[in-house]
Amino acid sequence: MQIVQRNEEDRTIFDITGRIDTNTSPDLQKVTEECCNKQAFSMVLNFADVEFISSAGLRVLLLIQKKANAMSGVFTLRNVSETIQEVFQMTGFADILTVE
Repeated sequence: MQIVQRNEEDRTIFDITGRIDTNTSPDLQKVTEECCNKQAFSMVLNFADVEFISSAGLRVLLLIQKKANAMSGVFTLRNVSETIQEVFQMTGFADILTVE
């Protein structure tokens, strides 16, 4: 998995490429933690090139969403493939996460 961080106006965007699984989800958690610790943060994860997400990856997304709720932040997913969207639907994450 590769992660490229960039800023767009008042948002931090993470462009993710590859698989988010047991081996790579700690990396995603680590790079997003700094952003999550700011009051009223705005974070976007660009999933255009994400090919797979495991339960470990879902756990990281849940942690980010919980931080966003607690810190008055905004957390959004963009460009989610049909395959990943199906995972969100089956696990109930579609009701928890904001997907554009």
